[in-house]
Amino acid sequence: MRHLVSVILAIAMAAAVFFAASWGYLKLLTGSGKFGTLPAGGGSLLHDRTVVEGFGALLAVGLVAGILIAVPRISPLASGLPGLVLLAWTGLYLYSARRAVQYIPFKTRVYGSGFEDMLFDGVLALAGLAMIIPLFVPSRWRGPVVAVGPAAYQGESYPDAQSTQTIASDNAFTSSDWSATTTSPQQRIDPNAQGQAPWGPADYS
Repeated sequence: MRHLVSVILAIAMAAAVFFAASWGYLKLLTGSGKFGTLPAGGGSLLHDRTVVEGFGALLAVGLVAGILIAVPRISPLASGLPGLVLLAWTGLYLYSARRAVQYIPFKTRVYGSGFEDMLFDGVLALAGLAMIIPLFVPSRWRGPVVAVGPAAYQGESYPDAQSTQTIASDNAFTSSDWSATTTSPQQRIDPNAQGQAPWGPADYS
């Protein structure tokens, strides 16, 4: 179940890279001006709405990717699968640039154009390398460890100490019972009598 949820997160992460990150990257390129010149004429970029929106989109996607990479409870498939796709696309680009560009969807839209630019600039390769790191961590493939306390002793039950004391007090002699008990003196034995046992002759009848 944990890996199945991570596959769904991986699909969402791939969509975020293609739509949000591509759009934001293209916004940055648009607001950077011509090649070799400083953006915004070397001034502050905070007043350039295009640059701020592009940075915001890239930061949001980067934050989501960082959570999927760092949180141990999330399966490594959540970030690893999109990372493998990005690396595979980069490898296809190195092998055949025309075929790699041909497979990019929505090339006429801003998303496709931004994804193409990230592919050309090597951004997809760097992002893919970072996203596949959890795949090589063995502890990420195991579920979270749940600490289990010692099991309660299930031995036979014993009566309470109170009930035991009550039984003992009921069977014990009280001082009034002892004083009411009548005792008779034992018969004294004559030491001068010989040949006769102290307990008297045996009765053979």
